[in-house]
Amino acid sequence: MPRLRTVLHCIAWIGIASPTANTALAQDAVAQFYRGKTLNIIVGGAAGGGYDNYGRTLGRHMSRYLPGNPAIVVQNMPGAGGNKAAGYMYAVAPKDGTAIGLLFPGSILAPLLGDTPIQHDPAKFIYVGSANSDVYTCVVRSDTPIMSFKDAFTQEVIIGASNEGGTTRDMPTLSNNVLGTKFRIVTGYAGTREIALAVERRETHGLCGFGYTSLLGVRPQWVADKFVRIIVQENAKGAPALNKQGVPRTVDFAKTPEDRQVMELVYSQAVIGRPYVLPEGVPPDRVAALRKAFMAALADPALLAEAEKMKLDIEPISGADVQTMVGRLFAMPAGIVERAKQSLIYKPPAR
Repeated sequence: MPRLRTVLHCIAWIGIASPTANTALAQDAVAQFYRGKTLNIIVGGAAGGGYDNYGRTLGRHMSRYLPGNPAIVVQNMPGAGGNKAAGYMYAVAPKDGTAIGLLFPGSILAPLLGDTPIQHDPAKFIYVGSANSDVYTCVVRSDTPIMSFKDAFTQEVIIGASNEGGTTRDMPTLSNNVLGTKFRIVTGYAGTREIALAVERRETHGLCGFGYTSLLGVRPQWVADKFVRIIVQENAKGAPALNKQGVPRTVDFAKTPEDRQVMELVYSQAVIGRPYVLPEGVPPDRVAALRKAFMAALADPALLAEAEKMKLDIEPISGADVQTMVGRLFAMPAGIVERAKQSLIYKPPAR
């Protein structure tokens, strides 16, 4: 009988200890995999842009929180409004957890709202998390005759943009089709950095779909020196700082409740913010480790201090929460989705 009690006690102890033991084994397996390897962060925007800043900032800190402490290298893959990087992550990137994509949110909504054939299925991505949500803005140079958003209804405004799927192209297109503004969009720029240079060279009046945090991080002197005016917020709620300044929101110009629903669906990509994704097929233990390291790195005091100096807004969203958001977007009513889809077809304003 004593021997039986001892055996039963051992079995009970193993049963209690096994979850911890399993966790330790999983961490050891992840550490063994990543040790000596390189983890690549593939950024869908050009070097020097807002997304690039976020990717490189994370890359400098995340390794400390990932078992095995792999080297982290950031690579830029701009093109096709961010869809080039999304296509790479979906079809080409290794499915072992050594590649993370930092994508434009427009790449997530592309198959839902766009007509251009794409090479990825956002519903099949595994989401590591998002660095923040954003509020898109439309800015114009202060030396243009455009004094307010209302002027865009009566005067043509020339703005630079990337391509279909990028917020710099899609946000003003939405305003044209739903509200009746007269944005003339010049596409083909690699990213916000190149568009900003075009604004500074006075090739264009300004740009739209420009994240407020990117504006403060990439071109802080524009606001400080009053080089540009922020004429509108392309967002349902708006940024608290801009709301206090009285900067209007595009949704306030919607003529019907359905118009507003259409705009809010397109703007939902701002809620997704700056999503980091993995291709389908990455082992679950590495997914869990990457998600945990992502959130821990974005709470690191050193990263936050660095981000503050760079004017980067850090409000991380967990991978599980982003996964849920994307699922809900792809379950929206068909009628609203179709109207939103049509609202992103660009037609130059009549002269």
